[in-house]
Amino acid sequence: MLHIVSVVIIALSLGCAVGQDLRRVDDTELIQLLTGSSNVVVLFNKNNCQRCVEYENMVTKIRAQLEETLSAIVVQSVDSNLVSIYDPSKEPALVFFRRGIPILYHGEINDDEILDFFNDNLEPAVKELSDDNFEHLTQASSGATTGDWFIFFSSAECTVCQRLYAVWESVGGKLKRKLNIARMNSLESGISTATRLGVLEAPAFIFLRQGKMYKYSAKQYSPEAFVQFAEKGYTQSHPQPVPAIPSAVDL
Repeated sequence: MLHIVSVVIIALSLGCAVGQDLRRVDDTELIQLLTGSSNVVVLFNKNNCQRCVEYENMVTKIRAQLEETLSAIVVQSVDSNLVSIYDPSKEPALVFFRRGIPILYHGEINDDEILDFFNDNLEPAVKELSDDNFEHLTQASSGATTGDWFIFFSSAECTVCQRLYAVWESVGGKLKRKLNIARMNSLESGISTATRLGVLEAPAFIFLRQGKMYKYSAKQYSPEAFVQFAEKGYTQSHPQPVPAIPSAVDL
């Protein structure tokens, strides 16, 4: 009898351990989750990757807290074909989809940092600019009171741009209390502004500060690189005056 009880206890323990594993989904299931109305946290993993194992252990540890505080479904996707859409650097990548809008976590594999970052970014921080609101919101040519702006010029035809959506949201989440992070469509709603600022192709990144503009010319498209540029790296680039608003004669 004692032997049978011991076996039952062990079996129950194993069942609990298995139940605590992160749920794995394939790309079809993942797309269904991401097109739904729920918040979703996805850990993109791959096999034979030590850092992936470290991420999996950490996310498993805080899964209940993520589910509770973010009202999110928490899953992992191994060797997914979708990962490059959200993180050009590939696996491991931890992405929080806020009703479909992704934000990439960048930082240490630390439970408090992950929880704080996602909880602090339940809503998107990236502002949408267009020709209609650009000057009013940025006051770019006057260098006035709305603060510094870091703007990502993208287009629907630009594959790289689509893959930087979650990265740019991550930059916005990191810097939102220091400056304004924005996005513009350089071929549609922002075409006049893009032309005015000399944006010839997408992606392009321009930092606006006190009536000057600084172009981000590096090809490092990571949250860390963008944040470093916005905080101090722009001082190493050549500033240019923000072009004046075209007059009716110029148009």
